[in-house]
Amino acid sequence: MKPIAEATWPAIFARAIRDLGPAPGRFGMAWRIALLCALVTAAAMLFKIPEAAISCYLVIFLMRPDASETIGQAVGLIGLASVIVLVMAPLITATMDSAFLRLLVMATVSFVMLYLSSATSLGETGAIIGLVVAFIMTLSSDVPAGIVASQGLLYAWQMAVMPMLLMIVFCLALGRSPHGLAADKIAARLNAAAGALEAEDTVQALHELLAEGNDDLAKKVQVARLLHLAPARRTRWLAGAVDTSYRLMLATAALPNDAARARARLSAACRAAAAAVSEDRRPVVPDSPATTGSPAEAVAWEALRGLAQSNGGADPAPKKSPFLAPDALTNPDHQRYALKTTAAAMICYLIYTGIGWDGIHTAMITCYVAALGTTGETVHKLALRIVGCLIGAILGVGAIVFVIPQLQSIGGLMVLVFAGILVAGWVAAGSERIAYAGVQIGLAFLLTILNGFGPSTDMSAAGDRIAGILLGNVIVYLIFTGIWPRSAIAAVRDRLEVALRALSRAAAFPSASPTGRIDDVATATVALAGAREGLFLLPFEPRRQQPGKSEVRRIAALIESAAALAPGLAIGDTGQPTLSERLSGIAAALGQNGLRSEDAPGDAIALRPLAGNGGRAKSHVAN
Repeated sequence: MKPIAEATWPAIFARAIRDLGPAPGRFGMAWRIALLCALVTAAAMLFKIPEAAISCYLVIFLMRPDASETIGQAVGLIGLASVIVLVMAPLITATMDSAFLRLLVMATVSFVMLYLSSATSLGETGAIIGLVVAFIMTLSSDVPAGIVASQGLLYAWQMAVMPMLLMIVFCLALGRSPHGLAADKIAARLNAAAGALEAEDTVQALHELLAEGNDDLAKKVQVARLLHLAPARRTRWLAGAVDTSYRLMLATAALPNDAARARARLSAACRAAAAAVSEDRRPVVPDSPATTGSPAEAVAWEALRGLAQSNGGADPAPKKSPFLAPDALTNPDHQRYALKTTAAAMICYLIYTGIGWDGIHTAMITCYVAALGTTGETVHKLALRIVGCLIGAILGVGAIVFVIPQLQSIGGLMVLVFAGILVAGWVAAGSERIAYAGVQIGLAFLLTILNGFGPSTDMSAAGDRIAGILLGNVIVYLIFTGIWPRSAIAAVRDRLEVALRALSRAAAFPSASPTGRIDDVATATVALAGAREGLFLLPFEPRRQQPGKSEVRRIAALIESAAALAPGLAIGDTGQPTLSERLSGIAAALGQNGLRSEDAPGDAIALRPLAGNGGRAKSHVAN
């Protein structure tokens, strides 16, 4: 299978087409987003709340499969919007008479929030706060202070709060529970293990699930436990089954290809366990063989027996993520990202205010939602934004010409919104490689058909907003490729270094530490998946910023070799100190942004695979 590092543009397009294909739960997520947007549109029309398109955009952007996570975000945004309204009213009044002071406040708040979004666990929430504050500040250049401080801020609060209230009620009625999603994922893991045991060409699903790691699933179970959404015995089993099912997948990946009989027995046991989990039952103790032919087979049967226990085969301790990133105060990339994004946003603001074309204010919004840490990530997201914008605009224009003239009620408008957002929701519910295009399809479609308190046939406002999106894309591209450009290969090195250090710890572990070894291998597998995605982004960067092909090949070879080691290290019963030292040395070289030629394919990392473990490891690099 060809590594993504060697992918051509046709291969990248083919991958995007595959990402648009059906997936479990995708249609359910799409129709929920579409139905909620239709309800939000109706509420905006009935209660005269302006900018219904922005309210629906919040739904598309924040909706998650997990109802509890979505409700938590909705409650947080309601509180945030209320605080911002209280803080912004006196701030706008204080800066009303000074354009320079207003610009200074906008830039300062923007920089601080963008820095926090990069250097803390706030993530995209920090960028959204910066965007909201900056956008509200721009209102003061057009409207008298009294109106801005009262009616304008009230409208902004209503635009944010109304869709969040509807989202909470909707998720309580039609949302998926976190423990239900966790059980579905565990069943999917068991079925993926069975599929990989049955046929070599179905191993893709297994590796994709391994690349997801355990953290997100463990958080879902922890939320269900804390909120008492399921019985304690159920959440206890799920918490253990998360770790045990992951270990089963690793053992499956390490099982020798020539063990046909063992693979058939294991596959049948995995299918039976998956069926039990899907029916909300605990799997029964499998009829395992008296002897096993390899350590990987023994670990797989042990994991299946663990799933039949009341604790799911493990008693993992809850994990807490630190608020600050480890390099928050030492890595200048956080400050540079915040400064570049703020500069792009302020330039867009000065352009559209300077020429008196407020209709393209979406240029400033684009800067906040499209900017990411590396050039490759940013340009990739810009491409998704442009493609999504054009598709959404085409759908909107088609609706204006052929559908809207026939509409006679809010019900008809709701049906139109549902149909258009169903398309956007399908894309948004897919892989992260294409999901943002779905968000943009929905926004452009809604901006085109909704203007005021009813369906719109005026294309001029929609055209202005789309022009603003394209302008913002151009400004972000110029700044992120021209000032402190950070190639995606830098992020690839960082993730590969994390993976190698985690594998080094796993290789050094004594046999009495299986839980810690599984955690380290999961960390490495997730980091390796991120490194592969970084290589996928390299073609989006300007050619002058791309690394040499020889370096990319060495990095790709190390990713494949590290992926080949991971399953065997997880199931091994002895430490490998020499391999641990070698992995640590290569990680140190990567940390210094250097990679010697002797660290090429065929290095010790590949020549000492799983000595004494009796298993086989197979790398998997998606293309």
